[in-house]
Amino acid sequence: MRPVLVLTHAPSEGPGLIGPALDAPLRVRTVVDVADPLLPDPDEVAGIVVMGGWMDADDDLHHPGLAAERALLARAVAQDVPVLGVCLGAQLLAMALGGRLLRRHGTEVGFGPVDVVADDLVLGPLGARPTVLHWHADAVELPPDATLLASTEVTPVQAFRRGSALGVQFHLELEPAMLDLWLQTPEMVAGLDDDEIATIREDGRTHLPALVPAARKVVEVFAEQVRLRG
Repeated sequence: MRPVLVLTHAPSEGPGLIGPALDAPLRVRTVVDVADPLLPDPDEVAGIVVMGGWMDADDDLHHPGLAAERALLARAVAQDVPVLGVCLGAQLLAMALGGRLLRRHGTEVGFGPVDVVADDLVLGPLGARPTVLHWHADAVELPPDATLLASTEVTPVQAFRRGSALGVQFHLELEPAMLDLWLQTPEMVAGLDDDEIATIREDGRTHLPALVPAARKVVEVFAEQVRLRG
């Protein structure tokens, strides 16, 4: 079986529960600051997963590898390769498909519901109004010919589908240990006060027991698409 390419952008924002749930060989790469990275051709991989990060999805000046990632994602969708983009990964995917990044559109940090507005085979296990973890200030416009899947008042495009690709602005990968790491990482909690951090920690204890199994089911459906590509 061909490997799944996992693109990461920050040490604290790895694939989390996505990796084990894929049950496939993984090729994890971090190329965000590489001007001309060597990335595989879409034909060489069974799927692509793009994780989060603290940088802006259009900041090619300071993080030149982002342009190569977007180009790869555009080719992958054109070749019907299964793609899953999470947070920054969803923003890169949207831009690759012709959507526009909206810098500082609205801050959402912490647990809160999203409204699922359309059916999707992969996203379906989350249910109609799941409580998920948000951690972003940027947003995207819906790419041309994409289907809006989930929304909040602050961020109208919380999830979208175009062809073989699913983008989710919220975090599906979180397990309790990863949340603990984030809440101890200065870059992640910059701008949050002690009470806000405590609230996120407590909300994690409340919501992750239901969210983690549902997220695993989401990734398992994505993994089946990856296996079919082989």
